[in-house]
Amino acid sequence: MLLLLRDLGYVLYRIWFYILVALPILIFFPFLLATTLSEKSYPQFFWLARNIWARTILYGMGCIPKIKRDQKLIKGKSYMLVANHTSMLDIMLMLVVSKNPFVFVGKKELVKIPLFGFFYKRVCILVDRESIKSRTGVYRRAQRRLDQGLSICIFPEGGVPAEHIVLDEFKDGAFKMAIAHKIPVVPITFYDNKKRFSFTFLSGGPGRVRAKVHQFFETGILAEEDKSTLREEVRCVILNALEV
Repeated sequence: MLLLLRDLGYVLYRIWFYILVALPILIFFPFLLATTLSEKSYPQFFWLARNIWARTILYGMGCIPKIKRDQKLIKGKSYMLVANHTSMLDIMLMLVVSKNPFVFVGKKELVKIPLFGFFYKRVCILVDRESIKSRTGVYRRAQRRLDQGLSICIFPEGGVPAEHIVLDEFKDGAFKMAIAHKIPVVPITFYDNKKRFSFTFLSGGPGRVRAKVHQFFETGILAEEDKSTLREEVRCVILNALEV
């Protein structure tokens, strides 16, 4: 009986999450839509996504953000934000972490999620990892967004690893792009999102969700052949934080 009640609690927790994802979108749909009609109004869309959508979900789930910063983002400057990827909460927590407007680079499959997918395809840089043409196009679209003063966010594991993997190997894309555009790489560690809302259905629960913004890696003097070294140095920073 206790196990049944526990599993029912997990199911209701999941249902409540999807309600919280959908409700702000439905309520603010006209405003969200209006801010996606032009790339120039993206900062307004970002403000709504960060301050209303993301915070509603996190606080509504009882997942209270606690953010520690070794270095602060400078307003108006572009960065490459990278973090470990373990949960759907990663998107919301990343939005809370950065006041600087940024654009996610993400897989096109997320377009299929009702409501969320509608705006995801309008404001994010989509990549088909099976298509060389698509991966090449990401650099062109990222450059346009950087020219607009925005930052870029990529989860360099390329997806969510199996539950038992602390941190998967990183792919080159984020680091190659950061070097090409001479923008700092900002390593960010998410400590608790897997525990709070993992991809295992019967799991999760409320509690704090901690994030740490580590010291930035400057790329101004780096060349493309340095991308592997940069990739591994950034991964080590995040992995060491997770293993403490």
